[in-house]
Amino acid sequence: MSIEKRNLWIMWICNFIIAASMTMVLPFLSLYISTFGDFSAEYVQRWSGFIFGVTFVTAFFMSPIWGRIGDKYGFKPILIINGLGIASSIFLMGFMHHVHGLFLLRLVMGIVTGFIPTSIALIAKQTPKKEAGETLGTLQMGTVSGTLFGPLIGGVMADSFGFQYTFIITSLSIVLATMVVIFGIVENSNGLNKVKERPSRKAVIQLILRRRMLVSVMAIAFIVQAGLFSIQPLLSLYVSQLTKADSVAFLSGLAFSATGFGNLLLTRKWGKLGDEIGFDKVLMILLVLSAVLIVPQALVTDLWQLVILRFLFGMAVGGMLPCITAYIRTEAPFELQGEVLGYNQSFRFLGNVVGPVIGGVLSGYIGISSVFYVTGFLFLLAFGVLWWSSKQSEAKIKEIY
Repeated sequence: MSIEKRNLWIMWICNFIIAASMTMVLPFLSLYISTFGDFSAEYVQRWSGFIFGVTFVTAFFMSPIWGRIGDKYGFKPILIINGLGIASSIFLMGFMHHVHGLFLLRLVMGIVTGFIPTSIALIAKQTPKKEAGETLGTLQMGTVSGTLFGPLIGGVMADSFGFQYTFIITSLSIVLATMVVIFGIVENSNGLNKVKERPSRKAVIQLILRRRMLVSVMAIAFIVQAGLFSIQPLLSLYVSQLTKADSVAFLSGLAFSATGFGNLLLTRKWGKLGDEIGFDKVLMILLVLSAVLIVPQALVTDLWQLVILRFLFGMAVGGMLPCITAYIRTEAPFELQGEVLGYNQSFRFLGNVVGPVIGGVLSGYIGISSVFYVTGFLFLLAFGVLWWSSKQSEAKIKEIY
């Protein structure tokens, strides 16, 4: 097995562990906050939102910085720093007794929440362009798998061992993944990390802005994340409206997991198709499919209908990230790919913050169903932007030749 393939499967395993570990604590975050004192439900919900979102705010600013450092010094050291940083933050969360300390730790955790994006940059940089889509699709399957099983494992551990021990066990599992990186990953810098004069951050931003398609795919990354996260905080409430069963939490998890299982089924195949016909074309197909599949979710009358539509929606939306990353891999200069991918990750983190805000405001004024309609419109808008950018790029190439 080649070093590149070996690195891919090692990072698959590590991303599974990291993604599972980071989502283990999410199901009981509000319950953990309620143990700090006799708080009102409104207080707990408000601080749950703050504590959940603040990680993505700091991660938004740090992603390009980590990417720039990785381009210069290599991505393996960044993986190690981020892995140990996440593990330390989660470990200390188990010993918190007030919301302000937990908020601060989640803030710090955002600084080092770059393990998975950095792993993508590492694998993308060492993958031949003709195989980028399939390879990155394979890598994403590890992240999606961990995200699916993490909340379930975390819930079981919290019920069995209590909150504190769950945080401790979670942090130890992240340390294990980091040790696998230290002893298992072999990074080949190809001598490019020794370049003395690197473009400034301003020059890199100008490079991105000059390439219309790069800006378009980053905007799409933002829209996709905002669309996904706009409904996630409201999903359990929406499920409770569709069923009279007592096990709303379990059924909400089922509806959430359906999207992930759809992801797993076709993510790699969409990436491979992008390798064959072009990532921009596949992105256009996926944006239209996602719009078509998310709007009917506002019209369902029974839970099983929602689960099926969420599954089909996951099959479409799951192929977007590998195609976006692979496109950036083919368009960005080799020595700047980490930083450019970092800016793309910042757009995604921004979507994680903006999405729940949009969903909360819309559902409060118009109802939860409106969130599906608006997200569908955003996907179609993104399709229009990508189609226009693609046509403009083609026309520019014809002018040159």
